[in-house]
Amino acid sequence: MPPSAPKPRGAQSEDLARAHLEKSGLTWITANYRARQGEIDLIMRDGATLVFVEVRARSARGLVGALDSLTAAKLARLRGTAESYLAAHPRLAGAPCRFDVVALSWPEQGRPHIEWLKDAF
Repeated sequence: MPPSAPKPRGAQSEDLARAHLEKSGLTWITANYRARQGEIDLIMRDGATLVFVEVRARSARGLVGALDSLTAAKLARLRGTAESYLAAHPRLAGAPCRFDVVALSWPEQGRPHIEWLKDAF
């Protein structure tokens, strides 16, 4: 992709989510952590708490909202991926953890509405 080409919507959403969380005081650790079970979009710290963040983006005109698109199977994969991350980083294994969701609702034009749900599941 040429340097001047716009980022895909998913990458834009993750960038906006990260900026929103950093502005709120969280510290970025990594993005797009992959394990056998799946992927975690963002891993951040909120003080001593390790935060696993799922970023969901949908069109504002879509039939299913960003939050409604989280299924039980997706939540199970996120938990399994978080367990893999903690196993790969034993120094963090004792840290308190939570799962947050950042949902972005994209209008046809302009910036999306961002909703941050702390300790979502």
